[in-house]
Amino acid sequence: MYFSFNSSKMFFFIILIFSTLISISSNSWIGCWIGLEINLLSFIPLISNSNNLLSTEASLKYFLTQSIASINFLFSILLKMILMKNFEMIFFLSIMINSSMLMKMGSAPFHFWFPNIIEGLSWFNNFILMTWQKITPMIILSYYFNKNFILIIIMLNAIIGALGGLNQTSLRKLMAFSSINNLGWMLSSIMISENLWLFYLMLYSFMISIMCFLFHILNMFYINQLFINNMNSLIKINLLINFLSLGGLPPFIGFLPKWIIINFLIMNQMYFLTFILIMMSLIMLFFYIRIIYSSFMFNYLKMKWFKIFIKNNKFLLINFISFFSLTGMILSTFLYL
Repeated sequence: MYFSFNSSKMFFFIILIFSTLISISSNSWIGCWIGLEINLLSFIPLISNSNNLLSTEASLKYFLTQSIASINFLFSILLKMILMKNFEMIFFLSIMINSSMLMKMGSAPFHFWFPNIIEGLSWFNNFILMTWQKITPMIILSYYFNKNFILIIIMLNAIIGALGGLNQTSLRKLMAFSSINNLGWMLSSIMISENLWLFYLMLYSFMISIMCFLFHILNMFYINQLFINNMNSLIKINLLINFLSLGGLPPFIGFLPKWIIINFLIMNQMYFLTFILIMMSLIMLFFYIRIIYSSFMFNYLKMKWFKIFIKNNKFLLINFISFFSLTGMILSTFLYL
């Protein structure tokens, strides 16, 4: 598992970026569909690895689920073109198009494939799947919203993301359910404004990149590794800051976009939705704090001979990023001045 690419992987990575640009700049449904298909065919070579059975299985599962979503989307487009004047079918078609995009991004209740596939991927591929692969479906979804349907989906994402992560021992599955929970916030932000969604996505991508980078350097995949391995206290503090920032605790940068969304939802009198999102965020924070508490408090004498070291340049980068995570309250204070 490496962050570096060979030439063929780099080629597919460039195609992946261009496929997203094709979809979001297209002025027709067929153009969006073509971009999605190119995206699918470029991401599979990135995640498949002949030496790893888990990644091969994950690539096959990803192909099957994305193909089902693409067929559903194409069928919806064709129906829309045929039944253009039939207003009774518009509601049904909007739900079909929305559902296919939600399946594409791994949203609840179509999330059945998401944690299983993430479990078989490297941390870098997980980062792409949790951030970049959500851009195209989210933008296509914003073209054809069914507001009442999306409100139910937002609540489902928040609840399933929070409750699904409670009994997980795998860090990758934990990040998957965290991503599902954050998807609820993302859908709320895109209902308010595309600029707010872009701001949320950028900050979320920043926070997820820190976590994936840290776990990649420490070579960690399970929760028990956080307190079995003999880590430096500064590394544990960095993990604490970044976990709490991802959960959206007020002093950290992850609180800023959530605070803006809560303000807008309360202004639009969506009190029940706001209550669900806040309560589920508290559950997310509960299991983040539980993990950090364990890593700080548990002491394994058997592993004292094994010490984890991080190169100075990487450690300085992690410390700088963690310091940036602490500036959330300052930015929140000056936002409305």
